[in-house]
Parts: sequence; structure tokens; C-alpha cells
Amino acid sequence: MGPRAISTQSGVPISTLPLREQLRRLFPFHVALAAILALGVYIAASGGIADPDIWWHLENARYLLTYHQLPRIDTYSYTAVGQPWINHEWLAEVPYYLAWQAWGLPGVNALFVLLLEVILLGIFFLSYKSSGNLKGSWVVTCFCVFLTIVSFGPRTILFGYIYLLILLFTLWRFRSRGQAPLWIIPLLFCVWINTHGSWLLGLIVFGLVVGLEAVRWSPRQLRQLLVTGAASLAVLLVNPYGYRLVFYPFDLAFRQKLNTAYGEEWASVNFHNAQGKVVLLVLVALLLGSVLARYQWKLEDLLLALFAAYSALSHIRFLVLAAVLLAPLLAKFLDFMPPYRPEIDKPLLNAGVVAFAAVLMVKWLPSQASLENERDKAFPTQALGFVMSHGLAGERMFNYYGWGGYLAWAQPEVKTFIDSRTDIFEYTGVLKDYLDATGLKGTLKVLDRRQVQWVLFPPRDPVSYFLAHTDNWRVVYNDSVAEVFERAGTAPVTSSANKKNHRADTLK
Repeated sequence: MGPRAISTQSGVPISTLPLREQLRRLFPFHVALAAILALGVYIAASGGIADPDIWWHLENARYLLTYHQLPRIDTYSYTAVGQPWINHEWLAEVPYYLAWQAWGLPGVNALFVLLLEVILLGIFFLSYKSSGNLKGSWVVTCFCVFLTIVSFGPRTILFGYIYLLILLFTLWRFRSRGQAPLWIIPLLFCVWINTHGSWLLGLIVFGLVVGLEAVRWSPRQLRQLLVTGAASLAVLLVNPYGYRLVFYPFDLAFRQKLNTAYGEEWASVNFHNAQGKVVLLVLVALLLGSVLARYQWKLEDLLLALFAAYSALSHIRFLVLAAVLLAPLLAKFLDFMPPYRPEIDKPLLNAGVVAFAAVLMVKWLPSQASLENERDKAFPTQALGFVMSHGLAGERMFNYYGWGGYLAWAQPEVKTFIDSRTDIFEYTGVLKDYLDATGLKGTLKVLDRRQVQWVLFPPRDPVSYFLAHTDNWRVVYNDSVAEVFERAGTAPVTSSANKKNHRADTLK
């Protein structure tokens, strides 16, 4: 028996309908709007392959799939080598590595663009379902593209935002229909905690929705939600690191002070740049919309909006969270826009828009060569070749923070000073040394104490300028991306180095 033909809601196969009716069913207006949105996301995501984290993520996944075990200590650097380390994003790294194996850099690029498309289209769909306002939801989601640009790149947190959307879809269905497949939520958290630390955001959202709407639930529904919440908490321990992985987000918040103080993505919103102005526009729209529309705030909606706004204003990395949580509310305030009228829909035009968007995305698909060129403009590929050919790989080096992950992936023989796994370097004091050295606060003392023999930094960085004008350092290689400095002679042995050598001799 062959496959059944696609049917309409009335049970009539679409293939038996007139061509115009088939197009009307297959290409309604919201599909055309989704295609335009997808094209906009695709264009905005171009040039995002140069992310500093993706390289050590790839190296971690390569290690896992090669040796069938997770790395539990640092092996990439010489400054924190052998120190215990929790790879709290291990599950999200595997898809990126498989994409790289299948198609190289275009595969990695395609995967992260696909994840972005799912997130933005998910925001569009959630806003439409929550507000019933198709056009307003589309306009709001287009603004959300500008909010979410902060996470445009091959990042593991993208999986976390997809999980958050699945959680919100499930809770929305339970709120609106009184029933939903709640069993999905514990499974979601089981995968989420092994994927990214943003699972804690999901747990907070779940708690706000369930706790603040407790009076609206029937006793049976409340029991279901409480059992779901308890199961979600229990499955958090289903991970290779046990309770330590559960406590990692709290470790990040309360122990990693330098990370959150100096990391770019942990900075607060800057209202002087374009993205900050969009954030301000969204906040003003939220306030004016609620006043002009005389919106009767529900307590859970108000607290979710406050949670989203506070998180995003405090740390720009949470602008995507704000987009996910605020878009459905903003769409409700745009109900003055003319409603969607299916009877005047233009299916041929809609189909043409979809086809046009698809053709452009295929035409603009980046090649391996173009992505390699993009990589080479952001990372020291040529300088690394010089390092390997001149025997510097075995010597201690001081490297630019954003390049450490690439060095670990491209040439594991080069043991780095630091990379963007900031946690382990804060624990060991390496991050403080790096910040002092790059802030020109005792730079030479740090290089001497760490026994650094060569330095790899961008040519226009203050560190490069400082070393270029320091007597015992000389430039041995430079290009438009990187400069290599080599110490003239050996590093002076500091008292701390003497103590380490004494301990080593004692052990012998």
C-alpha cells in the first residue's frame, strides 16, 4: 500500500483540489512572512563563523568521539594543565563536530544558522499563538532579530534557547487547553543540563508560570505540574558530573567574579550603540503599549517581563532571553494592526516570495574558501605556521584570549596561556595575570613569573605596542592579523619558579 496523499482538515486530499486552492493551502500569508523573516536572519547571520569558543568545543567533541570519554582535566594550556575541569556544554559540542566532519566549515555555519532560524521562527510562532496577532507578531520578531544578534555565531547557548521555546510552547498549550504532553519537560531538562548552563533560566521560567498561576490551576492540573517540576529537578542529576554540574551556574554567578566583570557578553546594555537603542525602543514600546492598550497585566506576565528586562539590561548575553519572553507581550500591544484576512490572501504571490527567499539563500550559501578566508581574518593561521616552522611550539607563550581555543584545535602542540574557558583560568589565578598584563599593570612581571618566551597578539593591541618598545623583546613575525614577539635570551627565574623547581627536584 503506497503512501497516503496529504489531506486537508476536511479529509480531502490536497492533490485533488484545484491548483489555486492547493497553493492557498500550502502557501498562506504566514508562510510568506516566515520566509521573509528567515531570509533576514540568514543575511544577519553572515560573517558569524569567527567565534572564539567554537574551536575548543570542536576539540572537546573530537576527544569525546575518539576516546569515548569526557575530558575532566585541562590539557590545552600550560598554566592550568592537570587542573580539574567540568565540560558543562559537552552535549551541544557533538552536533557542531559532526557538522564539521560532514562538511567542514560550511557544515558548522549551516548548523548555527539553522539553530538561529529555529529560534526566530519559534519566537514568531509563539507570539502568534499567544496573541492571535499575525502581523504584529511578525513585526515584533523582526525587531527581535536585532536583539538576538549578540548570540549570532556557532554557540552552544543556541540549543538552550530552543529548549526554552519548547518549554514555553508546552506551558502555553497547558494554560490554553488545560492539557499538554508535560512528560516532555523532564526529558527536556535532562538534555538541557548536559547541553548548557541556561537550564537554570528554564527552571526559573517554569517556576514563575506554575507558582504565580497556582490559583488558576485545577487541583488535578496543579498536581501534574508539581510532579513535572519534581521530575525535572530529579533528572538534573542525570549527567556525567553529578551534583557538580547542577551547581555550576551558581559557581559562575558567585565565584567567577572576574569572568562576569570583564567578559564582553556579561557587560550591561550600552544605550549609545545601535543594539542598545533597539533595546530602549523595545522597553518604551512595552511601557507605552501597556498604557495605551490599557492592558490588564497578569502577575505572571509582569514578573516574566521584569525578569527578562532585568536579565537583558544586566548582561547583553540575555538579550535573546528578553526576545523570547517579551515578544508575545509586545505582539498583543499591536492589535491595532489590520487582522489577517484569509479570503483576500494571494497564494501565488506568497509562493513567489517563498521561492525567491529560497533561491537567495542557496545563491548566498558561503563556500569553504570564503569561510576559511573569514577565519583567517580573525585568527592567526599564518602566524601559527611561522611558530611551527621555527620551533617555538615547545616554548611557553602568552597569547591573546580570543585565540586560545583556535590554537588548541588547530595545533594542540602549542600549549596556550589562556583561552575562553574562563572558569578554569579564574580558579587558578591565570585570568587575573592575563588581565593585569593586558592592562599594562606589571606586564613584564607576569611574563617573567610565568616564564614566557614568546607572545602572540594582534598588532594594534596595547600589549604589542608595549613589547615593541621594550628592549628585551623583538618582533620575529607580523602580518595584518597577528604579531609574534620573542624574548631576547631566557626568562629570569623568579622566586616562585625557584620554589617549583625545588619541589620538582625533591620529588625526583
